[in-house]
Amino acid sequence: MQGLMQHGALTVDKIIDHAAQWHGSREIVTRSVEGPIVRTTYGAIRDRAKRVSNALLSLGIKPGDRVATLAWNTGRHMEAWYGIMGIGAVCHTLNPRLFPEQIAWIADHAGDRVLFTDLTFLPIVAAILPKVPSIEHVVVFTDGQHMPAFAPASEAPHFKGVHCFETLVDSHGADCAWGGFDEGTAAGLCYTSGTTGDPKGVMYSHRSNFLHTFITLQPDVMGLSQRDTILPVVPMFHANAWGVAFSAPATGCKMVLPGAKMDGASIYELLDSEGVTFSAAVPTVWQMLLQHLRDNDLKLPVLKKVVIGGAACPEHIIRAFQEDYDVEVVHAWGMTETSPVGTLSVLTDELVKLPYDQQMPYRLKQGRPPLGVELKLTDDAGQRLPHDGKSFGNLKIKGPTIAGAYFRGAGGNILDDEGFFDTGDVATIDGHGFMQITDRAKDVVKSGGEWISTIEIENIAAGHPKAALAAVIGVPHPKWDERPILLIKLKDGETATREEFLEFLQGKIAKWWMPDDVLFVDDIPLGATGKIDKKLIRQRLKDYVLPSAVAAAPTLAAADGGQAARIYAPDPVETPPDVEAIASGELEAGSVHVETVPAAIALTPVLAVEAEDLPPPEDLGELPAGPEAEPVSLLADEAAEEQPLRLHEPVAEPTPVATPVAALAEDLPFAVPLTPGDRRRAKAAETKTAARAGKAPGWVPLFLDLALLIALVPGLLVAVGALGVKFGLLDLPLGYNLMAQDWAPKIAYLGVATGALSLIIALMVGFGIFWKRVVLILVITIATIATMVGVNAVGGQAPPVHDVATDWKTPLDFSDAALAARGSSSQAVEADPSLPVGSVVFAGRRVADVNAETCPVARPLVVERTPADAYEAAKAAVLASGLTLITDDPMDGRLEATGRSYWYGLVDDLVVRVRPDAAGARVDMRSIGREGGTDLGRNCRRIQGLLTAIKG
Repeated sequence: MQGLMQHGALTVDKIIDHAAQWHGSREIVTRSVEGPIVRTTYGAIRDRAKRVSNALLSLGIKPGDRVATLAWNTGRHMEAWYGIMGIGAVCHTLNPRLFPEQIAWIADHAGDRVLFTDLTFLPIVAAILPKVPSIEHVVVFTDGQHMPAFAPASEAPHFKGVHCFETLVDSHGADCAWGGFDEGTAAGLCYTSGTTGDPKGVMYSHRSNFLHTFITLQPDVMGLSQRDTILPVVPMFHANAWGVAFSAPATGCKMVLPGAKMDGASIYELLDSEGVTFSAAVPTVWQMLLQHLRDNDLKLPVLKKVVIGGAACPEHIIRAFQEDYDVEVVHAWGMTETSPVGTLSVLTDELVKLPYDQQMPYRLKQGRPPLGVELKLTDDAGQRLPHDGKSFGNLKIKGPTIAGAYFRGAGGNILDDEGFFDTGDVATIDGHGFMQITDRAKDVVKSGGEWISTIEIENIAAGHPKAALAAVIGVPHPKWDERPILLIKLKDGETATREEFLEFLQGKIAKWWMPDDVLFVDDIPLGATGKIDKKLIRQRLKDYVLPSAVAAAPTLAAADGGQAARIYAPDPVETPPDVEAIASGELEAGSVHVETVPAAIALTPVLAVEAEDLPPPEDLGELPAGPEAEPVSLLADEAAEEQPLRLHEPVAEPTPVATPVAALAEDLPFAVPLTPGDRRRAKAAETKTAARAGKAPGWVPLFLDLALLIALVPGLLVAVGALGVKFGLLDLPLGYNLMAQDWAPKIAYLGVATGALSLIIALMVGFGIFWKRVVLILVITIATIATMVGVNAVGGQAPPVHDVATDWKTPLDFSDAALAARGSSSQAVEADPSLPVGSVVFAGRRVADVNAETCPVARPLVVERTPADAYEAAKAAVLASGLTLITDDPMDGRLEATGRSYWYGLVDDLVVRVRPDAAGARVDMRSIGREGGTDLGRNCRRIQGLLTAIKG
């Protein structure tokens, strides 16, 4: 018997349709490849995506045809993305960080017919076109103003032409029928990085993408909502930006797309300026951001959560985000073959109650599978292994979002008898269901018949304060088969010893896991997906010989069998493709120029062009054509491959040279003896005599008297307003809102102008006579401004907030009695309030976010007491602070009270909530003023004082 529900094919065009219909005005912000920040909406994205669909149909694209993109995360890329998939074509995302030869091989294997690309990658496109005969059209993501001349590097027989994206979009209408095909239709194609054998194509269906979107929206996965602002730093060519390209429009959250700039400063600028609450990226991106934050003493007041995947996340990154910036880190694992979400380290209710340090081992693991994903561990014979956290096994995965085969049958049958896919990872699963990747099967070190996890050693070593990056590989050993060695790239300016790192590992890993050697290298190569390229490391170290004893210094085997001398050379300077050099023929298209010292190589694959290495394009000019521009390999030459790995040697610091004071004085301008004071006194006496003789204008004393009055007025207004309200002579709107909050600051700023003008006038007509009055004016003015600044500083920079709470996830509300006491004329109490547009600096922001920035002390208090004891302590603190109780309900754990400020009688309402907690009791509170606007930090100070008193 079948169910009687409506049926609708789960096709991804419905995701962007939903976003356009119900969140059409929601913003998508892009740092464009041309440079400026550009803004669009989901409604505009859907409209332009349909124009892209019509453009593709006019170019002869049919359902099932592959259309490639070689592009950054931008709004234009999103438009092409949905325009391709909406008509049943396959969106094939190419990874620009691969070698050009690999890109050409992949595009040819996929049979791509059209290629959308950014200006940045035109040299690569020109180089690969002759090798991809299936490509007929190239569309450049730019407008007519920035459109360069373009031609393939050599003959491309099936190439028909290049198009400007904006011109193409504008030339077609937005009336295009989407969907109408089976949900199993192919939607996307993404190739693996090919670290073992040729890259393999993973073909996503509309259904798998739709189901993966539902998975990502689970609270224990990404948990996005319409209120979020998301910055997907992970590229769209990495498994659909980890699904964010679908899940963001599915919820209607604001998207911020970073374009080509992914360095720490650029990412921070977007996080800060756009109010990003959620982001996703690989660990290297977060390392750059954290370094930028530390170097510039910056904060992250709005960001709430980051998802980190692509490589194991070191502990120091998780701690830095949580402890220094109060940002939750979700450690995630997945693969191109898993769409890519596989597991996430969201703590269970049981684990989240543990002390933070006891939570860390679970946060470091890759986590638990969400609904729709199944995991198992097997030994080499295919037998299941227990989930005891100790048994190392082959990790296998199954589900409707997991690959069942590779494109064009590559690799043959990839599923076992139960339908599980072998990930190629070695892992453990503990009793809580947390999976931990211990290694890639090909990277694990097998020593004496036991396995050593290179990833675990790397994560610990990377936490050393001097380490920028760490890698571990196994090298042959005559007795133990393999032993681990540790490679360290130091931070700039740092020096270290082998023993220093071995001592750092002591006690953190098993003794028999301890590396047999430590090598300090200039760089550690990363693959196209940001993971350490151990295949290349092993190749470069194929002649390495382990030291004969633990205390021996690290050496490398020379080609003649002797020991190669340890050498040091500066880091290679990798520059992006030089467009002018390509155009002039001095540099072949697709190549990367590396400057370094002769006969020395870096442990860096020069072809893996990282995002931060590619600048916004200038005028690309005319690209080369003809056989002389045949692309060449970007690999280092074979002779360079055979060079030994460079090791660091200590670099002597230059000795500072002392500069004699006398010599310094000779170089200083105006280094001459001062004029004797009697000359100044004579001049002053002369001026005073002249003024007394009537030479000074008569209006000057009157102006100075007026300036003195203006300087005194702000203080008088505040004092009169405070006393008037306190004794009932003035009402609150006049005494506080107008006199203290409005008139006094405006007149204070006027006083600055008149004070400065008084000084200028006195200097011109006779400072010796008027100096006392001028100094008095300046002192009063400066004191007034200093008081204003001080009050603002004490008040948390005086944000226009009168509502402070310790818990905005489960907001504290007021009872009917408390709301009645507030009265209808008071500011409304909202569950998740935002600030009005008129608040300037904080305009439109959630009060919860402003609280986090201006009142960081307002956080839940967990005490090791029974809830009853905590309630009594809270009640005693409330009464001791002079507040008047309205509600006293120990059964519900609720206290409500009201209080008045001393001078102006401003009324605030307080609610306290006490709940049971694993550690004892949790105390939350909310204090909210009845008057709108700024409270100058009054409610923040009240909550701080109460929390301190309860804590004892």
